[in-house]
Amino acid sequence: MTVALVTGANRGLGFATSKALAQAGYCVVLTARRRDRAESAAAELRANGLDVQAAELDVTSARSIAAARDQIERTVGRLDVLVNNAGILPEATDATDHEFADLDTFRSTFETNVFGAVAVTEALLPLLRRSAMGRIVNVSSTMGSLGDQADPSSPYFQTIVPAYQSSKAALNSITISLSKRLADSGITVTSVCPGFVQTDLTPINREQAPLTASQAAAVVVAAATLPADARSGTFVDSNGPVAW
Repeated sequence: MTVALVTGANRGLGFATSKALAQAGYCVVLTARRRDRAESAAAELRANGLDVQAAELDVTSARSIAAARDQIERTVGRLDVLVNNAGILPEATDATDHEFADLDTFRSTFETNVFGAVAVTEALLPLLRRSAMGRIVNVSSTMGSLGDQADPSSPYFQTIVPAYQSSKAALNSITISLSKRLADSGITVTSVCPGFVQTDLTPINREQAPLTASQAAAVVVAAATLPADARSGTFVDSNGPVAW
């Protein structure tokens, strides 16, 4: 049995990733900030014969993270794949005027997108070290690429959401640091950009994005199932490497 945990998984990309991993034969721990939402989403997948269990996991709560870790310890005893998928983009619906940015928005964005990923990873690494071939997948974005942000030919060049962009740049840096720290462990760490996906991340995503969550989940699943000789500390999308 291969065990995967996905954060922010009761809908959208996280749900699609959980479904795809379960269809590939994984035992999936589907998590959400509220237990009832995690249970409902997991029950939907179990109804299709998939091996999915639910766990409450708010990545901004140390108590919630510890409880989820203890649940995995009790029920399966190890973890093979961690998908840090939970993320927010509150700037997309901020209608107030700022000279540059709102500090509270920066704080809340980093609390989930960066500090949450670090806290969950730190808590679950002892369980990942028990795996014969552990995998950590950090769901990032091309908008976190410094090269892309500075490239006038990029379709996102005119997009200015500094809290979100810098949070994903920070997450990419964490991927590199983790890969170095875990170089001798057999755990591979990858940042992935799933693309412009039809999710509830922003109103524009739902209205204009070309990719379904199921289509976008393919790059996440590919990173979660890399072969033993795969390089760690990379940033990829569906077309291959992405510039940092």
